[in-house]
Amino acid sequence: MVLNKETNRRVKGNKLAAFWQFSRPHTIIGTSLSVWGVYAIAFDQGFDNTSVLPVLVAWLACLCGNIYIVGLNQLEDVAIDQINKPHLPLASGDFSLATGKLIVAVTGILSLLLAGLQSRYLLGMVVISLAIGTAYSLPPIRLKRFPFWAALCIFTVRGAVVNLGLYLHFTNSLIIPMTVWALTLFVIVFTVAIAIFKDIPDLEGDFQYQISTFTIALGQERVFNLARWIITVCYIGMAIAAFFWLPGVNTIFLVSTHLGLLFLLWWRSFQVDLLDKVAIASFYQFIWKLFFLEYLLFPAACLLS
Repeated sequence: MVLNKETNRRVKGNKLAAFWQFSRPHTIIGTSLSVWGVYAIAFDQGFDNTSVLPVLVAWLACLCGNIYIVGLNQLEDVAIDQINKPHLPLASGDFSLATGKLIVAVTGILSLLLAGLQSRYLLGMVVISLAIGTAYSLPPIRLKRFPFWAALCIFTVRGAVVNLGLYLHFTNSLIIPMTVWALTLFVIVFTVAIAIFKDIPDLEGDFQYQISTFTIALGQERVFNLARWIITVCYIGMAIAAFFWLPGVNTIFLVSTHLGLLFLLWWRSFQVDLLDKVAIASFYQFIWKLFFLEYLLFPAACLLS
């Protein structure tokens, strides 16, 4: 009896760990920070946010939508992931295809239901996000096959749809301040770098299954340098904007943190060996951490003004 209980605990623990991997943790963290970051900016604008219910429901709806999108992508990419990302639950066999389909179906429905119970803005944001995520992965459209359209899908959802949709949901106002536009533009451009960089470690599997990417078309080194310069433009652009177009932020804080992160980016990038897949993947995760930080630093600059 004791042995059976211990075995059951291990199985449940393994399933939870597999579900966490299935949800792609770096995307879950990014989605969570975007929800709470935009909420902080809305709060700074002086809107009545005495209830946390809108942000909690929006958070859950976005998390479910996130899992639907990344889960659908894994369902369609099992063979490719067995080469590029063999640790993922479907590729490794920790989850069956039936389990993956169930998770995707449930989270997709929950995302729509939760959003629909709150506001038309949140529902519209979720519907557009799920539609783009579906078109990205699912045949016959499968936009991820085409580098331009794949990148467009990612930065449209992460940048414009999520930030603007969440702000409209929290404030119920069509007047969007310059701070939100600045964050949205930063995220859109930054996400372009993420979109083109993410395929560098996946060169082998994408080439074998004829998935056209910027890495295959241009080569690893060119894409690496392009992504680095795109992020550089983001940080320099935000620093300039802080001086001339963002009176509602703490300029010293925003400029110093962004220039500091820019220096860290270049210092870290010089240590990457493009022949080492582990090193490339590690730098990709570092880029995601910079993305996470923006949803902490920019709202903080607004609140500190």
